Amino acid sequence: MDTNRRDALKLGASAAMSGMFISNVMAAADGQPPIVVEPMTGKAGLRIANYLPKMGATSRLGLVTNDGLVVDIPAEATRQKMQLSFDPASMISLAASGNRGLVELAAIFKNRGSNLQNVNQVVLLSPIPKPQANIYCVGWNYLDHFEEGLKHRADTAVKEYPKVPVLFTKGTQTMNGPFDNIPYDAGISTMIDWEAELAVVIGKKGKNISEENAMDYVFGYSAYNDTTARDIQQKRQSGQWFKGKSLDGHGPMGPWVVTAGGVNLDDTRIICRVNGVEKQNASYKQMYFKIPAIIAELSRGLTLLPGDIIATGTPSGVGAGRTPQEFMKPGDIMETNITGIGILRNKIA
Repeated sequence: MDTNRRDALKLGASAAMSGMFISNVMAAADGQPPIVVEPMTGKAGLRIANYLPKMGATSRLGLVTNDGLVVDIPAEATRQKMQLSFDPASMISLAASGNRGLVELAAIFKNRGSNLQNVNQVVLLSPIPKPQANIYCVGWNYLDHFEEGLKHRADTAVKEYPKVPVLFTKGTQTMNGPFDNIPYDAGISTMIDWEAELAVVIGKKGKNISEENAMDYVFGYSAYNDTTARDIQQKRQSGQWFKGKSLDGHGPMGPWVVTAGGVNLDDTRIICRVNGVEKQNASYKQMYFKIPAIIAELSRGLTLLPGDIIATGTPSGVGAGRTPQEFMKPGDIMETNITGIGILRNKIA
């Protein structure tokens, strides 16, 4: 991360309080667990949500405090008489604004007023509901996950661990919100699997990026689940990944983006629970190809743009790797927890 970007985030970090806050206003009303605002693991970061302040309103970006309050960015910019360098309804525009946008956010956060909403009183949306390109994904990026699938892969499939990151994409129509339902259609697939992942959001345009400079291109991080239809992936598509991973709504992301300085990757864990039962739990340290290597390989001859999303791979514990295999059914609740970032909670329906 470059010094200017880090310094910009520090301006706003001093206003954040430590500790985990669980608010319960809307959650208590609808019987759902309250949204958890986890403490950031980095020293200087901001949580940026895409949300609706109320049903029927237009979406906008907001800053989420450690005590579970949402700062309305466009409203605060107006109150503070600030001319923003980005569209306050677009995470992609914010990412593209670079250090200037981060400085503006830090000032808004530091000087915020008292007219704030509880995070459980708003509707949280996917941080980037309409990606400008397919979601870039990394396969087999945890050795244990590669090995757990060996017994279920065909004799002609890959048996040796790849020497470079295995890359594929997931269609943009898969994007879903952090608390929205995952569509289930038994006529299409009955083998819906979970894949908890750490997502990277790119912050500036780049091509042929070196590993040494790769982290300067990271805007922030989010929780992501590469929900997968295994019967389509393994049988109908003969092991080809794109279609089985690209069903509508099969890519929940959120609950917000934490800017790069707010995440200490070495303290980050990737966790998935189904109906409250833990299925996956691994550390970023177990990731085989770390983020700099992923960005370097992906950007070889390919231009990355602000707002591009990279799903960095899932650890062991997926349903397809178990004996007997396990898959989700209507009514199941899938939770994706990236520590220091937040929790997604999606019902299969």
